[in-house]
Amino acid sequence: MTEFKAQTLGDLPGEEARGENTLDRNEVDRFSRIAAEWWDANGKFRPLHQLAPARLGFIRDQLQHHFCSGSAAPPSRLRPLAGLSVLDIGCGGGLVAEPLCRMGARVTGIDPSIDTIETARAHSSPQGLAIDYRVARAEDLVAAGETFDAVTCLEVLEHIPDPAAFIALASRLVRPGGVMIVSTINRTMKSYALAIVAAEYVLGWLPRGTHQWDRFITPDEMQQHLNASGLAVVRTEGVVYDPLRDVWSRSDTDTDVNYMMAATKP
Repeated sequence: MTEFKAQTLGDLPGEEARGENTLDRNEVDRFSRIAAEWWDANGKFRPLHQLAPARLGFIRDQLQHHFCSGSAAPPSRLRPLAGLSVLDIGCGGGLVAEPLCRMGARVTGIDPSIDTIETARAHSSPQGLAIDYRVARAEDLVAAGETFDAVTCLEVLEHIPDPAAFIALASRLVRPGGVMIVSTINRTMKSYALAIVAAEYVLGWLPRGTHQWDRFITPDEMQQHLNASGLAVVRTEGVVYDPLRDVWSRSDTDTDVNYMMAATKP
């Protein structure tokens, strides 16, 4: 595992020194308190476990399409992301990092919570998964001059005070010719009813207070943030819930609540 020394905000150059626009310490503390529950598929992170197939399918498809289209040697079906370096920002307990590693990617997962990273390491280590987990923020990697083939930021932006500043920062971690993939929650009355009222207060899928509706981001706003950071949006899909089958699936048209977006850097 790569040794990494996180820098303090005061050590960071230029715009990143503001720092707190890209992190809400209360949110970090909230998730730290339940860090031990990341891998309980029926616990507080149940919605993320259910979202996993749709999110991972989107990531796999976008990265394969971008990096492997026209390749003389098609990737292995078991390791379709072999050779790609992927950074998962806000990796949590590793729900995305682990399957990306199994798909062959060289994965780095960062999270500002020590408790969360300890949970991620404890779960991946016995399985022999070589994931570079770090207690770090995007600012730290930018300051170190690191870049990756792909950067994922999933269900994180709705917890950030200034998502535009965060996307501008994270885009610097995408190498030229690389891809950024984000997923978040749309700001609609439907998302308020389902992602907050139903999920937190009626069904109890999430702890109350997990989400703030005014931090949800519309697809148009997301595209503006990505474009302003020098990225070109190439694909947007929604993720919809079927209560009769209790499954989440990808949608080409319905982005009313959850959605995913892929953007490339020239």
